[in-house]
Amino acid sequence: MDVERARNRMVDALRGAGRVRSAAVEEAFRAVPRHLFLPGLPAADAYADEAVAVQFTEGVATSSASQPSMMAIMLEQLGLRPGHRVLEIGAGTGYNAALMSRIVGPAGSVTAVDIDEELVDRAAVHLASAGVLGVDLVAADGAHGHPPGAPYDRIVLTVGSDDVRPEWVAQLAPGGRLLLPLAVRGSQLSVALDLGPDGVLRCDSVRSCAFIRLRGAAAGVDASRLLDGLGVALQTPDDAPEPDLEEVARALADPRERRAAPVPLGAVDVWDGFGLWLALTEPGACRLLAVEPETVLPDDLLRLGSTGGTVALADPADVPGLAAVVAAEPPGPGPVAVAVREFGPGGAALGARMLAALDGWAGAGRPGAADWRLTVVPAGVDAPTLPAPQVIVKRHCRVLAESPASSVVEP
Repeated sequence: MDVERARNRMVDALRGAGRVRSAAVEEAFRAVPRHLFLPGLPAADAYADEAVAVQFTEGVATSSASQPSMMAIMLEQLGLRPGHRVLEIGAGTGYNAALMSRIVGPAGSVTAVDIDEELVDRAAVHLASAGVLGVDLVAADGAHGHPPGAPYDRIVLTVGSDDVRPEWVAQLAPGGRLLLPLAVRGSQLSVALDLGPDGVLRCDSVRSCAFIRLRGAAAGVDASRLLDGLGVALQTPDDAPEPDLEEVARALADPRERRAAPVPLGAVDVWDGFGLWLALTEPGACRLLAVEPETVLPDDLLRLGSTGGTVALADPADVPGLAAVVAAEPPGPGPVAVAVREFGPGGAALGARMLAALDGWAGAGRPGAADWRLTVVPAGVDAPTLPAPQVIVKRHCRVLAESPASSVVEP
């Protein structure tokens, strides 16, 4: 397949799907040859709308070339202009830096930092083969930003972060924008945050995403814990109390009533849609993720890629129990009818709360990530007044979340 034709076909599809909206982003995608950043890959694969893992450590992907549609979404969120100074944390193949360099032009600059020196070396080769100038590559821990080039008009992370580091905020120019995949109660959201004169970062745009997580000083803790003998892992928000795994496993071994639920759910709703709503409005929200082809649970979970998973409510501090959304028909690629399965003596009360949450989410118009607005208040900065926000406390900041589509009940 001719690479130029394949590239234009990819960009046409991104434009038609609304991922690419601006002329500057479209021109960059048409001008920068992605296949040169994925050497050895056939053109059809290099220009497919798929992420490509480019590095593995002990069988786990530690770097990838992001899905072009996600890259387009984030470039539009970033709002680059000619002359902007940009810091990218997570150099990867160098392709995203090349796109940004094309947009900011010769009057601007792009610095790409990566903790892995081998990735930096490879990115340098890719950029040279594509004839891209104006990108400064640095092998360093992006948790600390890159002070020599500060201040930056834009800082973008192409790796997932559990927090908003003070170094990144300090290196933003007044009115600058920080774009990062931020962990929010178990979901990952691409959040565009503008720095105000009061030191508060206010959200400009939120989108659902899934990125490999930061390594180094800003590495987060895996929130998934295996429940022995059940074939599932429990994932809890990072700001939730440590769960009693034995109590949760005991509840799951005691299935009780199953109640029909009013709305169908799909895989995206486990992370975005209803899963995000539940995590931001209900204490005890968690997720169950299948780690084996077959679990010992009495129902099918929702299909998540090659495995399964679902959202749940647990409250072992009160009457031990759990309530989980389960498939009420054979799980497929799209939304399916669901039910709420109750477990343990506390399952009935939790099941009622889960059904009420589903009703509330459906009544609000099934909001997803894009409907939420986040405000990030760095440590030491006074919080603005917001109507009954959900507050997520992190080490370096507080995240205030509110949905314009609903009246969110404070836990």
